[in-house]
Parts: sequence; structure tokens; C-alpha cells
Amino acid sequence: MPEQMKIQKEGTLYGKKPSWIDEFKEFIMRGNVLDMAVGVVVGSAFTAIVTSIVENLLTPIIALIMGEADFASITVGPFGIGAVINAIITFLITAFVVFWIVKVVNKLTPKKEEEPAPEEPAGPTTEELLTEIRDLLKQQEQNGK
Repeated sequence: MPEQMKIQKEGTLYGKKPSWIDEFKEFIMRGNVLDMAVGVVVGSAFTAIVTSIVENLLTPIIALIMGEADFASITVGPFGIGAVINAIITFLITAFVVFWIVKVVNKLTPKKEEEPAPEEPAGPTTEELLTEIRDLLKQQEQNGK
């Protein structure tokens, strides 16, 4: 068979480069892309849970304690600083909820037993090295005479 007719390792056929469709198929079929897609879907569902906890549990509790806390009306010139303050507060509350969810899930998840690291082969002791050096020196002394 001529060299150009062979299917090469890179996926080329008859010496042609793969089309972008072939490259896209290869990209999509990689495990990492599928894992990432699952992560995005699960992340979206998790976001709904966190948002519900923040909006339906924590925000009403905070409103009971502090009163209605809405900073959206605060402006400095044309800048809506209050909206930024609201976003920062929402972020901190959300981060707090995520922290506690992860902490609880980690506590409920059974821990995997770590496999002990394989022991490194023991090297020669200092005494063994000194003995070997002594023997080599004796051998050199004998060969030198």
C-alpha cells in the first residue's frame, strides 16, 4: 500500500487532514467534556437549592432581625452603589450557605480509607556505606602495591 493510503495515527485518511467536523466529534467524545457537562447540570440544580435557601429562609430571618435591608436606593452621583452593596451581601450569604452545605455533606459522606504509601526501599545504612568504602580503599591499596 502506498504511504499516502495508510490511515495514520492522528486520524488522517489518505494523507488528508481531518475536517473540523471530525475534530469536533473527537472533542465532544472525550471524557472530560462529558464530565464537565454533568458538572454544569448538577451545578445548576445546586444553584436552585442555594438560591431557595437564601431567598426563602435566610433573607426573611435577616429581615425580621434587622428590618427590611435594601440598599438599592443608595447612589453616589450616577453610580448605583446600593446595588453593589446588595450584591456583596447576597454573595456573602450565598457563600455562607454553600460553606455549610459542603460541611454537612462532607460529614455525611463516608470517608475513603487512604491507602498507605508504598514504602521506599531502604537504602544502605551509614555503617554499610562506611564498610563498603573501607573495603574499596583496602582493595585499591592492595592493587596499588
